[in-house]
Amino acid sequence: MRIGYPCINLSLSCRPSRTFRLQNLTWERLEETLARNLDCLEEIVRWNAAHGLLFLRITSDLVPLASHPKNTFPWDEAFAERFAEIGALIRRFGMRISMHPGQYTLLNSPRRTVVEAAHADLAYHARVLELLGLDRTAKIQIHVGGVYGDKKRAMDRFLRVVEGLPPAIRERLVLENDERFYTLADVLWLHRRTGLPVVFDVFHHELNSDGKSVAEALAAQAETWAPKDGLPIVDYSSPLPGGRRGSHARKLDEAHFLRFLEESRPHDFDLMLEVKDKERSALRALALAGDDPRLVATFPAPRSQRETAR
Repeated sequence: MRIGYPCINLSLSCRPSRTFRLQNLTWERLEETLARNLDCLEEIVRWNAAHGLLFLRITSDLVPLASHPKNTFPWDEAFAERFAEIGALIRRFGMRISMHPGQYTLLNSPRRTVVEAAHADLAYHARVLELLGLDRTAKIQIHVGGVYGDKKRAMDRFLRVVEGLPPAIRERLVLENDERFYTLADVLWLHRRTGLPVVFDVFHHELNSDGKSVAEALAAQAETWAPKDGLPIVDYSSPLPGGRRGSHARKLDEAHFLRFLEESRPHDFDLMLEVKDKERSALRALALAGDDPRLVATFPAPRSQRETAR
């Protein structure tokens, strides 16, 4: 089990998601911004390795306006060597990587233009992981999408679109249950027809349950992952006290997390903490899970690992 967090590190001054307006798109602006974003990504990778956090979700905004049709610049060719350097670091540290396109990447939309834009966005994500030189355990995590007034037809559209995706995208896709429309049972049904592995989101399951316990859900999820896909991915968070429905907690709820660890045994997985304070809660989770035999890294990381990561 590796523990990680998404996208940005609040302990560092840099951000790997700097962008700009479409009207300001030039090769010079893109080149400068992407170079800074990649430098920051490397800094995050090294910081995480030094602290034993071996699961990272890379921001979808790493390459500004990457999938926009007006961005015709060859950023992938120009920065291929830089991506390869960072990918070599990731592999050296044994770090698991994922990406998660935004809410507007919808494969089951009834609008053709929306689906075409989703294709382009997924192709961009797959290209980033390819440039990093990562194997098929580096996944692109998506939701099913909307229901558009007819859930059955929406699911059928999703199936048809996934069938037409190129292997470079499809082999990296994993499908997550959500808090409103698609339960774990729904995405398991889609898995049986597409072969896509299932990401189990604990918080979404609490909000939109199909009746399974955590242990039952993890057992069902595990059946969807083949060895080539790596360990299953689990997203974890808890509700924001007093917040609106679906709001993630700002920091780790330690009692809730310890209950989850207990309920999840003996299932093994890589754990993504979707908690607002990012690496701070991830470090606390790592400490709380310190005696869990599933854990890959110890806390703090061994001295030799910390020195390598500098």
